[in-house]
Amino acid sequence: MKQKKYIITVSFVAAVLLASCGYHFSPGGEHIDKGIQTVYVETFENRTSEANVENIFRNSFIDQFRKTSRFKVAETREEADAVVRGSINNLSSSHLSYTSVDVAKEDRMTAVMDLVFEERVSRKIIWSNQAFSWYGDYRVDSANPVNTETNKRNALSKLADDFADRAFRMMMSGF
Repeated sequence: MKQKKYIITVSFVAAVLLASCGYHFSPGGEHIDKGIQTVYVETFENRTSEANVENIFRNSFIDQFRKTSRFKVAETREEADAVVRGSINNLSSSHLSYTSVDVAKEDRMTAVMDLVFEERVSRKIIWSNQAFSWYGDYRVDSANPVNTETNKRNALSKLADDFADRAFRMMMSGF
């Protein structure tokens, strides 16, 4: 019985030591200079055929920065300590699932962006990612194309929000 308790105790201690190896995300952006307190999100360059997508993504990024107490969002570039800039290079949809008679019932929208988070004055890059991508799914209503278009617009808004969230977490963690 003592040997069983000993094995359990040793196993527990080993698990705790392995779990606390020091590797962790730094969601507060501790690697970012504390002098950077204001951020300006530029209008992204739209290299897609989707009208207004640059504003949808920009608003999502602004909302993401506003959710945190780490930064304030600057109204102009000149007021900011740092700038988020980039381009939306691709926005594509492809069929994800089909009905039994081979009619699309769900599509996947994928966005690809180049993103840079940099100090405004020195232009020192804090974080960047070329070809950063994410996706979102939406229902296709073959009987009513208006519903499909509404679903696509809603999916685009959600995709932009999810995209901004993922990019922000990567920026703050230093990955």
